[in-house]
This record gives sequence, structure tokens and C-alpha cells, in this order.
Amino acid sequence: MAPLVPSHEELERRRIVGINAETVTNIPSTDFPGHWPGESHEWSLERFRDGFRVEFHQNKQFESSFSLIGLDAAIANAFRRIVMAEVPTLAIETVYVHNNTSVIQDEVLAQRLGLIPLKGSVEGLNWMRWYKKPTDDDPASGSNLSDFNTVVLRLDVECTKNPNASPDEQDPRKLYRNAHVYAKDIVFHPVGRQEQYFTGDGAIQPVNPDILVAKLRPGQKIEMEMHCLKGIGADHAKFSPVATASYRLMPDIRILRPIIGEDAKKFAKCFPKGVIGLEPVTAEDAQQNSEYQGHTGEIKAVVRDPFNDTVSRECLRHEEFQGKVKLGRLRDHFIFNIESTGQFDSDVLFLESVKVLKLKCARWKRGLTDLMR
Repeated sequence: MAPLVPSHEELERRRIVGINAETVTNIPSTDFPGHWPGESHEWSLERFRDGFRVEFHQNKQFESSFSLIGLDAAIANAFRRIVMAEVPTLAIETVYVHNNTSVIQDEVLAQRLGLIPLKGSVEGLNWMRWYKKPTDDDPASGSNLSDFNTVVLRLDVECTKNPNASPDEQDPRKLYRNAHVYAKDIVFHPVGRQEQYFTGDGAIQPVNPDILVAKLRPGQKIEMEMHCLKGIGADHAKFSPVATASYRLMPDIRILRPIIGEDAKKFAKCFPKGVIGLEPVTAEDAQQNSEYQGHTGEIKAVVRDPFNDTVSRECLRHEEFQGKVKLGRLRDHFIFNIESTGQFDSDVLFLESVKVLKLKCARWKRGLTDLMR
């Protein structure tokens, strides 16, 4: 017996997660064998290629927004978690304080420095290797410091009086020299082969040079050496290449019955600006729908841009809209928003997460092969 083939309307219905006044319905995934008796839901590479697509909504250096359409939630969430926790970057790990006479304690200053996002040549980052920390039981078990696993930065700043300042000057930044210590005062000292990989604009440097590190007054000085290591966000948030990485499902708004006149204006106010539009009722509308008859020329509510909807359910609170609107979300349409901290461009970060997932799959495949031997 040939498997049943559901209609296009039925497939579209299954795609929608229902948003009701107090509940959410149709949550479980339905695209696996056996869920619908008599239907074949075996995975097909050809069907996936035909149904999967990527749409970009915004693509800037530090922020990008795009849609992945035709994916399962498990895969979409895997990309999100990999972006946050498994794409490697550089961060300050060890701080050697030679002199610190500022009012900030050594450990607090070290933590502030560790959280400053750094950037450098992506080629150099890929060339670098992981540094293995020694254990307490065996101090010699760790890696040796080398040019391919450790980057050296220095911060040497001393505050002095500005002899050219006006006697009436009150601004400490003009009254003193180096009154404020910024991230731009951190200096990169390449060693060995680092001079080949981290040069020019690809040198190791803070993403934002204007991050305030400390405030000094005459006689105070900060002198320290910092070692940067390659790490991932799963070990510490300072290694995460993103400020935020999130996704949401594409909203689905369906007007089941006409909403006309003042109700249409009220209905539009229930949604963010631009989601619902107001248009005049035409004679053609009256011919196609009997509920529009006698209302030609009045305004009606139409769905204009559901992308910007936040699914607040506000319209479901009003009695005049009961039975006239149905809210939902498309279960296989994921709208991603990625904010990069600067090491990678925001759109490149997603590609890096794909590379990591491919390596994971290859490792898992090798493990299966070993088990079959």
C-alpha cells in the first residue's frame, strides 16, 4: 500500500504552533516516522535541499539577523549553543602584576582586563594551538609557553601632572596625563612566528579601544604583563565570541473574519508598529466576502509584516476580536540574531558554528565505525 500524501493545507497546518490566550498548542515535532499513521516521514537529503533556505535581514560587522527555514529545532539550537560556547577566541588568562599603586585591587583589575574583548587575524587564531594548564598534582604536566599557544600583552601607564594645564582647569583628563587608563593603552608584543600572523590590522588589540580600565592620579602607576590564551565559551564567558546569540520562531497572524472601522484601528494598536496595516474596503472585497458588503470605503485591518511581531497576545484579550484572529508561530522558521564581540564578523560566526558541527559529526561517525569493527 502506497503511503498517504497529506495535502498542502494540512502540511501548513502542522507547521504552525498555536498561540492561544493562555496556552500553546501543537508543540511536538511531527516530522518523524510513525507520528502520522500511513504516512512516510523518512529523512531525505533531496527533500531537505528543496525545503531549506537562508534569508538575510541584516548583515553588519557586529550584528546580523537571518532566517533558517526548513530546519528542526534541535539543529537550530545546536548552532546557537555552538556559537556561544564552542567557537574559539583569545582572552587574557594570566596577569602578572609588577606594580599597581592605583585604588583598584590587583584581582579586580585582572578580572576587568580578562573581560576586554580582543581581536586579531583569524588566520593567526586558527594557527594557534591550545594551551594545557598544569594540574595541582603535577605542575610539569602542562604545556610550555610558546609563540603558538600564548600571546603577550603589556600595560605600562603612569599618571603625572600636566605642566601645560590651566590653573583653573577642573577636568582631570586635562589636568593630568594618563588620568584615565583605556584599553587602547594595552600594547601587543609579538614573539616568534606571531610577527608573521598578527601584523597590521590583524595585530592583537582590544575591539573597543575606549573601554575604561582604571583611573589614576599623579604618583600612581600600573605595570603588568598579560598572557592571552585560546579558549572557548564553555570554559569561561570571556572566550565567547558573541554578546548575544538568540533565535525566535517566525510569527503567523491570520485574520479569520473582517475587522473594520474603529475595531481595525484598535486591532493595529495591539501589535508593534508596521505589523498590521489599514486599507480601504474595495468593491472587489465586498464581492469576495459577504461580510464586507455595505462597508465599501471603510478601513479594514490586514497583516502587513508579521516578522516584527512579538506575539504579545494583546489582541486576544479583547472580546471584539474573539474568533476573528488566529496567532501562531512557524515551527521550522528560525529568525537568528547574532551580536559579535569583534573577533569574527557576525555573519562569519554562523559559518564557524557549521564547521564545528561538521567536526562533531565526523568524530561521531568515526566512533560508530570503531564500534562496528
